[in-house]
Amino acid sequence: MKNSKVDFFFDKTSKWQAEYAKLRQLVLDCQLKEELKWGCPCYTFQQSNVVLIHGFKEYCALLFHKGVLLKDTENLLIQQTANVQSARQIRFTSLDEIVKNEAILKAYLFEAIEVERLGLEVKMKKTAEFDRPEELEQALGADAELKAAFESLTPGRQRGYLLHFSQPKQSKTRVSRIEKCRPLIFDGKGWNER
Repeated sequence: MKNSKVDFFFDKTSKWQAEYAKLRQLVLDCQLKEELKWGCPCYTFQQSNVVLIHGFKEYCALLFHKGVLLKDTENLLIQQTANVQSARQIRFTSLDEIVKNEAILKAYLFEAIEVERLGLEVKMKKTAEFDRPEELEQALGADAELKAAFESLTPGRQRGYLLHFSQPKQSKTRVSRIEKCRPLIFDGKGWNER
């Protein structure tokens, strides 16, 4: 059933307007509940997120929240980045692509619903399993207050920092990021929170 709170997403002028409309129809045909989450249409089954419609400059996509658990018999699922543990996308660059694959897409949607119906969970990597850059270890070892502040952050915020600090190839850039983030860490915020 369509949710009027989500209509704005489909009504706004977009490069992907026709593709969005078709994806919406496909997902709603699968009897999922339409909600608005993260500014995008999100479809749920028994209050669990199943799939989301979103778009980017080069493509629009269906994002399956537990896509890693799907069989992906057609080899369509894409991991957005190396750090995404659970979600997987199916990307589209034309309406024809969606129409041509309608039956396959519905099969993926029904499989994703079955994953939720069965209560399957993705085994997520624990924060302690993420690599800690040497520069962060040195900073935490040299400053007990920083170490205490970092360790009091939520696991998600800690992971965010670990990924943010690990990205640069050069040590001096990692050190610079750590220094710039000190105030945020002491404020209990994530690296991209203000």
